[in-house]
Amino acid sequence: MRFKKQKRHRKAVRFYTTCFGFREPFKVLCDGTFVHHLLSNQILPADAALAKVLGGRVKVFTTRCVLLELKALGPSYSKAFEAASNLSTARCDHEIRKHAVTCIMEVIGKSNAEHFFVATQDTDLKKQLQEIPGVPLIFGLRNALFMEQPTALERQFVKSSEEKRSHISEVELNLLQKVTKDDEEETEITNEDGDLVGKNSEMQVLEKKKKKRGNLNDLKDRPQFKRKKTKGPNPLSCLKKKKKVDPNQHPVSEKKADDNTTKRTRKRKRARKTKTTAETGTP
Repeated sequence: MRFKKQKRHRKAVRFYTTCFGFREPFKVLCDGTFVHHLLSNQILPADAALAKVLGGRVKVFTTRCVLLELKALGPSYSKAFEAASNLSTARCDHEIRKHAVTCIMEVIGKSNAEHFFVATQDTDLKKQLQEIPGVPLIFGLRNALFMEQPTALERQFVKSSEEKRSHISEVELNLLQKVTKDDEEETEITNEDGDLVGKNSEMQVLEKKKKKRGNLNDLKDRPQFKRKKTKGPNPLSCLKKKKKVDPNQHPVSEKKADDNTTKRTRKRKRARKTKTTAETGTP
């Protein structure tokens, strides 16, 4: 049962996010009856319980008129007043305190521009909010929180808005008529002096359109880049040409070998003086 409940809630949240533009963190507007229900059934902390229902981050709000109403109810609602005073306050712009139902209805407006989830236990407030498309409702049942499924009115509103988007608007229709009128004026034939001769026949107009289409097809068929021309072979991949050798001419290596054999190095001999000659001093 718990899995089925989470699945229903996830499906409803997805409906409001895709069709009405709700985004995280989800804003939840609470009235005094919902705050009192949370405290009496020990559903705390409130933001964690609401985040579990919606499956995302949550910001909890209330209004100044709701706080003043809880304060006026006396000591039996003192704990609810203290808990509600810790919440963020949504702007209601009421100098004089109004009833909580009227205050919340004015904050929501005709289209719920602020994208509020409304959490309440008041049945009259629920009925009034169900007539406005794009206002998801949250309520408590004992120690559990539930989210109401989208109504038939909301589903019909989404379907009609999608159909309007698919149809052509009046501005687009006027532009289309203007373009067709310009095309009809272009079919008129004028002579060299500029005088109007007549109008083209339907066959001529069709031929012109075919020619235009043919020109467009030619442009499409043309290559959008330069074709590579055939080039010569890569010089790095080619072998070098061999030099022709004369049969009468000796190779260089043989010549070098002959030179090495013919040339002989002669060492210079030095005359050494003997010890006797050195002692006598004779040359």
